[in-house]
Formats: sequence, C-alpha cells, structure tokens
Amino acid sequence: MDQLRAMKVFARVVDEGGFARAARALDMAPPVVTRMVAELEAHLGARLLNRTTRSISLTEVGEQYLDKVRTILIEVQESEALASESTKIARGHLRVLCPPAVAVHQLAKHLPRFQAQYPQVTLELSSPGPVDTVNEAFDISIFASRQAPDGDFIARRLARSEVVVCASPEYLDRKGRPEHPRDLLGHEAIVPPLSGLNGGLTFYTGAWGDDEPGGERFTLKTVQQPALATTHIDTMYAAALAGLGIAGLPSYVIEDALLEHALERVLPQWRMFDVTLWAGMPTRRHLPARTRAFIDFLLQIFGGQDLDPWLTAAGCQTPT
Repeated sequence: MDQLRAMKVFARVVDEGGFARAARALDMAPPVVTRMVAELEAHLGARLLNRTTRSISLTEVGEQYLDKVRTILIEVQESEALASESTKIARGHLRVLCPPAVAVHQLAKHLPRFQAQYPQVTLELSSPGPVDTVNEAFDISIFASRQAPDGDFIARRLARSEVVVCASPEYLDRKGRPEHPRDLLGHEAIVPPLSGLNGGLTFYTGAWGDDEPGGERFTLKTVQQPALATTHIDTMYAAALAGLGIAGLPSYVIEDALLEHALERVLPQWRMFDVTLWAGMPTRRHLPARTRAFIDFLLQIFGGQDLDPWLTAAGCQTPT
C-alpha cells in the first residue's frame, strides 16, 4: 500500500464529502478510492469513517487522524516545492473557494487574463455558498467580512465593497425616487441579504463611522411586507433588474448594471454598511508560485486597498 497516496485519497474523500465525488475529483475509479481508504483503515487498525448509503462522517479517531494527515500533506507539498522549481514557475493545480456572487460578477470576467498570463496553472473554482473564513481544504479562500479576520491563516485585503440601495430606472420612474431613508417605507422592498432588519438598518451621511457636525443618522426599524425576502444575492439582483423593487446589494455585484444604467443607485448621499473582500491562505512557510501568482493577480484587479473600486468605476461613490 502506498500510504502517502492513501492519505491524500482519504483527505480528498472528506473534502469532497463522499467516495464518488472524490473519485471524480481525483480522476480515479470509485472502487479504487473505496479500496484505498479501506486498506488505510486496515493498516491503522482503526475505522476512520462512518459510512451510510447516503453520507459519510468522520469517527473521533478519524478527526484526529485527518488533522495529522493535513499537516503531513502540507509538509510534503512544501518539500516538493523546495526540491523543484515550483516556487519559481507558476504551474500546477490551484483550488480556490469563493462566494458565488464574487465568482459570477467578478472572477469569471478576469480569469481569461490570468490564464493567458499563467497557461501552466489549472484552476478549480468552488462556489457552494457564502464563505466567511479560510477553508484549509483549498489553496485560497476568498471571503467577505464586516470585521478584520482573525484566525490561524494569512489574509490579504482585496477591496472594500459598500452595500448600497438600488433599483431599476423603470421602477423608480413608476414609483418615484426616495429622497430620504424614511421614504423607503412607501416602496416595494427586496430585503438586503447581508443585514436583515431585526435591529433595523442605519443610514448615515459623512465619513465611515463618523459623527462629524452636519452628519445625519436615520434608522429604518421596519418595512412594509417585502416584495421578496431571500438570502440569495443573485436572486435579489435579478429581481431588482426586473423592476420588482428596491434592493440593498454589494457594489461588486451591481458594478456592470450601474455602468450600463440597468440599475440606479438610490439615496446616493447616504451610507448603509460595507464588507471587505479578503483572500486567505492556510499558514505555510513556502507558498507555491501558482498561489502567489493568483494572489498577486487578485490584488492587481481589485486594488488591495480599503477603497470601493466598483462604485468609483461606476462614478457613484458616496460623498464623504
């Protein structure tokens, strides 16, 4: 038995959530994957996975063993990188975890340029849902946070994205353009996906978090029955484009729609809240060149600053 290979297969089965999915990801026959994990368990004399017809789960021993396996695999990757030119030449397979809205509205349109610059790098992009921290199963995790991230990982700021109120021009022509946050009470609402209204939504003028003279704050504690309540950002985006009502969406989602005048910013003098996009990596002493290349590429396209490049590009940034 190739124990190192079996460890890699075992970790991939856990990451993919099943033998069949791991087999597809590894381009191996499912029976081979099943046999290798079984041989590893026999070699260790311990069951690592609980199996049912529909799912798998780690045993207590399996959880402890997986932590050690991940450490060993990272050390092996680092050793291979040091012994080869992989730290100098960007090549190989890169696994990236990313929120669906970031993948659809931002990454997809920039990836052809990355592929042209680094043709020896193959990219696997996973976007199963919201991402709020680094996942060690991936080389890079792109995630959104309203606070500075804290954890045993490396994180690079990509950009700040303001969540702004917007609607289609057709809807606003029909229903009128609000001049103050209180006017939203008379409009069809598409509930903001990143905040909710349990404690109300606070709008304010002036710089971020500033109580400077002349600044105004207003908390909208309730809205009429929303036209649509959903946590799915792209559903909200599509509904706003269709003229269903007024929505609160991140600037990285609506940049193109603002540029094309398919959506219009509502209450442009008022702020709501923002999120920051980060690129995170598990803590490692030596990063492969492909990882460094992709991080540098992200910083290049997004700016890497505590600024909102999308509202700036659309020419509708909030006054300070």
